[in-house]
Amino acid sequence: MEDVKIKLSALWVFLAVGTLASPLVFALWMPGVIDQIIAGEVYGEVLSEGLLAVAILFLLVPMIMALLPLYLKDSTNRWANIIVGIVFVFFGILGVIDSMMSIPSLLLMEVPKLVVPVLIVWHAWKWPKK
Repeated sequence: MEDVKIKLSALWVFLAVGTLASPLVFALWMPGVIDQIIAGEVYGEVLSEGLLAVAILFLLVPMIMALLPLYLKDSTNRWANIIVGIVFVFFGILGVIDSMMSIPSLLLMEVPKLVVPVLIVWHAWKWPKK
């Protein structure tokens, strides 16, 4: 049982790091992005408080989910990981599609951000019965 909890925690940590790394790599390696950030608009998207809040949630939720497997009861833990994992699968699919249509090299960052939540859902679904 503890093995599943540790795997889930590690996968959520991986997702949190990947979520943080993607925009950093993008900003540091794509020409002109830093200038756009300074100007307050990236590819036509105005950098607002609302967008900042969404970005914070995308970082905060995986960090919280990394802790929950270590503290929640097994049945609650299982469903929390399945539900939140499915949400991140959905956003992972959107990230892969967006990368394919805009900057294909970003697939190297987006594919793991799709595979990891799939693994989270799979491990939570296969949670051993008591």
